[in-house]
Amino acid sequence: MVESQEIELAGHIIDSGIMTQLFDRVMDMGGNFEILVFTIGKKKTDPSYVRLRVAASNKEKLQLILSELHRLGARPLVVKDVHLVPAESDQVVPKGFYTTSNHPTQVKYCGEWIPVESIEMDFLIVVDPEMKCARAVALGKIRKGDLVVVGEQGVSVSYPERPRESSTFEFMHGTVSPERPSETLIAQIAREILEVRRQGGKIAVVGGPAIIHTGADKALAELIRRGYIDVLFAGNALATHDIEYNLFGTSLGMEISTGKPILGGHKHHIYAISEIMRAGSIRKAVEKGVITGGIMYECIMNNVPYVLAGSIRDDGPLPDVITDVMKAQDAMRVHIRGCGMVLMIATLLHSIAVGNCLPSNVKTVCVDINPTSVTKLMDRGTTQAIGIVSDAGTFLPLLAKQLELQSCEVRGVPVHKRK
Repeated sequence: MVESQEIELAGHIIDSGIMTQLFDRVMDMGGNFEILVFTIGKKKTDPSYVRLRVAASNKEKLQLILSELHRLGARPLVVKDVHLVPAESDQVVPKGFYTTSNHPTQVKYCGEWIPVESIEMDFLIVVDPEMKCARAVALGKIRKGDLVVVGEQGVSVSYPERPRESSTFEFMHGTVSPERPSETLIAQIAREILEVRRQGGKIAVVGGPAIIHTGADKALAELIRRGYIDVLFAGNALATHDIEYNLFGTSLGMEISTGKPILGGHKHHIYAISEIMRAGSIRKAVEKGVITGGIMYECIMNNVPYVLAGSIRDDGPLPDVITDVMKAQDAMRVHIRGCGMVLMIATLLHSIAVGNCLPSNVKTVCVDINPTSVTKLMDRGTTQAIGIVSDAGTFLPLLAKQLELQSCEVRGVPVHKRK
């Protein structure tokens, strides 16, 4: 017996490609659809509306299809309040619980739509009846008695739409190619950074040790010093090799200026960690004059916060590294708030970790010499990311140059007075 249900979808669903995705999902999953009402917006700013009947061979298959369409922003014609079930104990959730995407989400409670705060992918939704608010909560933070949303009833997702204005993120959304002109794209990203700053948004960098190995550390330090970077996310390696280079002129024992290994250089990063241990912290090492330059130095001198998240392969690690990964996640989430753009440069695992914490409306740029790294980031849920196939040593100096040029243009600085 064929099962069917009517659903509706509204917004900029045509030019954003949402309708195409909806039709593809239905057909790929063996379902069928019939368009009942279709009102197309006549102008670029006008929304469209569609009501359609989705059908499948049985109830189970229909529910699977509807669940996929729900993630695209589709919802039934009549929406009931969310179904809430209390957690029976800490970190134990009711069966059938709803898991979030990183898209803006609302829940219907007591007949009203309320936004889900702190949205993040793969979280649960907890509703507070007294405050009439809802928030996304990680499994590890669920407490006994929390009212957890079960099922998709009363939950609405706002799938990202194509921006109405011209933007780098409009024409590059979710794409990766090594054949694009990198310098042109970097100029456009610099323009986006300046626009985010103009609107009061923060810029975050997720950095890997290749920034040091390729000699791009000077460019990143310059960006921090000039106030373009508001927070740094990294691991033990970036900070250690940044400090190693400041103390010894090497990174992983290789002399950066010549690219050649030096005698005893393989121990330099251990010496670097030991010197910071002796000082007590990176900040204290800067204050005592042990560190006199580099990325971490500029973070300290310019009051730019950083989160160094540890891993099982770390040497030392540095005293500033957070070795409890759950505490590291919480520290990242504090600084992610207010971010309008995140630059992920040459670090796959940290990029995925930060990407999993980002709402889908945060502009995300992933730079890596390996195209598959960018693809993996998108495959793990950070679908808003755009990818640039380039090494850090090329990308960061060009970005610093473009930001200087474009900021001079904004300020009206004559060409002959530009640095």
